[in-house]
Amino acid sequence: MDRSLDPAVISQLEGLALRARRVVDGFLAGSHRNPRQGASIEFSEHREYTPGDDLRYLDWKAYGRTDRLYLKQFEDETNFSAMLVVDGSGSMAYQGRESSWSKWECAQVVAAALAWLVIRQGDAAGLAIVGPGLDHWLPPAAMPGQLAPLLDRLETRQPDGPTQWPAVWDELVDRLSCRSIVMVVSDLLVDPDTSLRGLAALRHAGHDVIVFQILDPAERQFPFRRLTRFRDLEGNRRILTDPRAVRAAYRREIAALLKTLQCGCQAAAVDYLLVETNLSLGFALARFLAHRTRAHIWG
Repeated sequence: MDRSLDPAVISQLEGLALRARRVVDGFLAGSHRNPRQGASIEFSEHREYTPGDDLRYLDWKAYGRTDRLYLKQFEDETNFSAMLVVDGSGSMAYQGRESSWSKWECAQVVAAALAWLVIRQGDAAGLAIVGPGLDHWLPPAAMPGQLAPLLDRLETRQPDGPTQWPAVWDELVDRLSCRSIVMVVSDLLVDPDTSLRGLAALRHAGHDVIVFQILDPAERQFPFRRLTRFRDLEGNRRILTDPRAVRAAYRREIAALLKTLQCGCQAAAVDYLLVETNLSLGFALARFLAHRTRAHIWG
């Protein structure tokens, strides 16, 4: 199995369904029902029940015949579209001494697990890897065969170079022609105002936006003690400094950045989850997605 499709993560996500909080095309408050009132719908086929589905549409006659739970689907139902936007810039290659994997490897697993969930429940998943622009663009599709090329793009891409975030946000808004769930997987170690403007632009375009901020614990704690040469992973700069002399100021800066991002996301109705690379990824994702499923917030 691909490293990115971590079986330990998948096992903890089993049984959950990704639920949108707001109306997106063909997807209303967590159920695959058409949001257009008064639409004429006719029974079309069954699909297997997934925990979190609306129990009103269970076909009890089918259950009596097969001893399995199925939901009725209707001709006018449509699926939602989820776009995974994964940061492939050089800073994502960082791995601290206390972490078993890099930020990029963690981001690969997050994206793979979410794609697996979305496609498993019959919805469309797509991928864009962020570099100087949007690379490895894979338009959303709901067919089971979509997972293989998506994972292949995650596996073959290596983090490198800078990201021009203002251009990336503009291109995302232009390319996403239908309202979608947009899941941004990045360290977002850039000017938070730039990130928040881009996220707000996606929300203004009608997308349901989720941010998974991937950080190594060393990037928050700054545990270095000896004279250290720090290298810019997205450029050529190198700085020799005594970490003890700048630790307090660094921690204040990173704490302020995170608080600005978290408060800004909340104000813009963007869901936010901080993911540190040394923590249980499956547990964090499962808890977060279960919270979204229970919320059923109408937008």
